[in-house]
Amino acid sequence: MKHRIVVLGAGYAGAVTAGRLARRLHRDDVDITLVNGDPEFVERIRLHQLASGQDLPRRPLREVYEGTGVQVRRAWVTAVDADRKTVTLRGGNGAESLAYDTLAYDTLAYDTLVYALGSTHADHGVPGVAEHAHHLAGKQGALRLRARLAELEPGGTVLVVGGGLTGIEAATEIAEAHPGLKVAIAAREGVGGWLSDKAQRHLGLVCDRLGITVHQGADVERVEADRVLTAAAGEIPAQVIVWTAGFTVHPVAAATTLQVSDTGRIIVDGTMRSVSHPDVYAVGDAALADGAGGKALRMSCATATPMAWQAADALAARLTGRKVPEKPIGYAAQCISLGRRDGILQRVTHEDQMTSTVITGRAGARIKEFICASTAWGLTHPTMLLPTRRHRLTRQPARPGSADGAFVRPAPGLAAADCDSDE
Repeated sequence: MKHRIVVLGAGYAGAVTAGRLARRLHRDDVDITLVNGDPEFVERIRLHQLASGQDLPRRPLREVYEGTGVQVRRAWVTAVDADRKTVTLRGGNGAESLAYDTLAYDTLAYDTLVYALGSTHADHGVPGVAEHAHHLAGKQGALRLRARLAELEPGGTVLVVGGGLTGIEAATEIAEAHPGLKVAIAAREGVGGWLSDKAQRHLGLVCDRLGITVHQGADVERVEADRVLTAAAGEIPAQVIVWTAGFTVHPVAAATTLQVSDTGRIIVDGTMRSVSHPDVYAVGDAALADGAGGKALRMSCATATPMAWQAADALAARLTGRKVPEKPIGYAAQCISLGRRDGILQRVTHEDQMTSTVITGRAGARIKEFICASTAWGLTHPTMLLPTRRHRLTRQPARPGSADGAFVRPAPGLAAADCDSDE
């Protein structure tokens, strides 16, 4: 009887976890199923490029995992029963062309679950966001924004709400790709206010060069079809409003018996294992884990891949009777694209504190592009070209109602562990 591993979500964290597990465990001992609603891998860190009119390479998941032993199942997760160890799905094999509302429900059982359903945009309870604002939290949202931008006449107005990484990249990409449009960005605090002084000065120069109007201290209280209302700046008119003011996790985990934070993220230990259910691992935005210095890891691509490495190596080690690797995940830099020809590389400490080291301009853009390309490359190279060996399981597959299997023979050793990546 094979050990059934189910991975929910094929974003950066889930996709890498599935591929790395397939290279750590012998396929005669495990069945690895990857469940995802989209048949293709979506480069979320490039969605601002897709929205601005650029075409991205297609990466069908079944081609990505061809020959690896990972079974890709296109379906949407509607519920998880962490006690009965089942997942309720909508859709499945052969249902790719059907509308969501017509898809049947199905149940998938697991012995070990890897929860990687990621996040979506958060409206923070602001009225009108759902009805009137576009977002960049997924491919369909980016495509809808792309189509809307294409409809605007020269002189059309676009307002990006949110001064974080996504908002900055969206505003600069749209302004560069559509020079005939009037682009503005509004933030409750400063746009890029967490960056070092040098990085902030460069960001200001780029916004001036691209003609982006910056509204600082604009706390948006309501979104309407053609404007936003703020507490301090009054109303800001815009034909297109792009909401990038934060992310939130999907509600599936919070509806389970898994221990979650007040924001719905699954609380995990240093190996990405649930603190309440040892047969569940969580990675990426859906997980709340402490990083270097005991600080909670933020939602980002920078942490998604290291979390995937950590979870896959820990799970493989436990199943094969080897020493479980655990190393705190830290940061190296924050990379921000400012259109295709400019960017910022902001060096940070392992604990994510800003340093004075900054690379800007074309060099910053080239480094950012290299990191984005490397992240996609890592999808098909989840062990980063390091030698791999598919180990046999040293424990019986977990039985229903048990948290773990039982060892059938000792097999001491070390499992390889990697760390360090960035957005």
